[in-house]
Amino acid sequence: MSLYNSAALLIALVAVVGYLNHRVLRLPTTIGMVLIALVASLLLLGLDLVIPSLQLGPQILALVNTLDFNHTLMYGLLSFLLFAGALHMELDQLLDRRWVILTLATGGVVLSTILVGLTTWVVLELLGLGLPLMVCLVFGALISPTDPIAVLGILKNANAPKEIEAIIAGESLFNDGVGIVVFLVLTAIAGLSASTGGDGGTTPDAGQVALLFGREVGGGIALGLGLGWIAYQALKSIDEYKIEVQITLALVMLITVIAGVLHISGPIAVVLAGLLLGNHGRQFAMSPVTIEHVETFWELIDEILNAVLFLLIGLEVFAVSLRPVHLAAGVLMIPLVLGSRFLAVGLPVQILSRLRRPLPRGTVPVLAWSGLRGGISVALVLSLPPFPGRDTILTITYVVVLFSILGQGLTVGRVVTHLLGPVPKPGKHGVV
Repeated sequence: MSLYNSAALLIALVAVVGYLNHRVLRLPTTIGMVLIALVASLLLLGLDLVIPSLQLGPQILALVNTLDFNHTLMYGLLSFLLFAGALHMELDQLLDRRWVILTLATGGVVLSTILVGLTTWVVLELLGLGLPLMVCLVFGALISPTDPIAVLGILKNANAPKEIEAIIAGESLFNDGVGIVVFLVLTAIAGLSASTGGDGGTTPDAGQVALLFGREVGGGIALGLGLGWIAYQALKSIDEYKIEVQITLALVMLITVIAGVLHISGPIAVVLAGLLLGNHGRQFAMSPVTIEHVETFWELIDEILNAVLFLLIGLEVFAVSLRPVHLAAGVLMIPLVLGSRFLAVGLPVQILSRLRRPLPRGTVPVLAWSGLRGGISVALVLSLPPFPGRDTILTITYVVVLFSILGQGLTVGRVVTHLLGPVPKPGKHGVV
């Protein structure tokens, strides 16, 4: 099947599933897409077992492979979705809690990686699926960053206090860049990087790690602010909403291409560019008419691509090993990943609350429960080359991500209300 035909079929599925969710389930779009796609996929797998001659499983797996989830998300959807999310975030709220956000996005990710890696190593040993500790730490790295796309999608209906909402959204937007760097370092150490093909490799020293981190993060910051400033100046010099919308679209696409060529963090770059145009740009470079059209355009992009992404997550069950022992490992890791998240959030928040302005009571469990995993974790695990134990790590990742989206996503609003109290939502442009 050609790429165009695959994309056409995917968009058609998105429309059908979105219609069914709106008319029947009435769930948040992200959750409804995953749930319907997952149930449909499982039914097709069951039908394939009953009537093998239909060959439904291999055909859908071929479709999933054609779309290449890892490449589609990391080098396509992610930049557009992050820019759309950052465009609507209030910079003042982020700066007000910058130390908490930066600490969670860096130290929190590293601490969670270590905790998840160690507990995964123990669980797999007990189940007779033992893998090297470094491989388990790779899993810790890919599952620790909260997914900004899943988080921003769910936060729209969570009714969280503005301050807590800013911390959750800010952390999710920035910690994926750190998580990807940690993942790249650990895969190199474990011999699982693309360049080694899973056959082993040399361990990077401290200088190489620092260089990788500096190139990814520093390069992303420079690229995002540099091209964002150029786009801001272009928007400021004209007042024609059609061209201004085109400038924002070109900005995101150009950042994605340049970041890929230079091997720097595209996610960090588009987030900073989105924050610049969504705050400084909206205030000084856009007319009310332009603001309305830019926001409408990116809201539509956000809704469509979000639906595509979460539909793909549901369809990825065809690429997952459904062996009972692998599924059992995934189920056992759910509370352990959540516990690691609780500790990785709780320790930094408690320390910073003592040193700076304290956060409301109940903040730690809310931050822990609202830290959803999503497409980024799935994309990272699919990027791993074949090696003994890959199916185990893939299945565990998929089970944890599904629980995160369906279990945590459906209940995060109630958790917020129970622990922090009901909060009236502000106007259209006052939410994250």
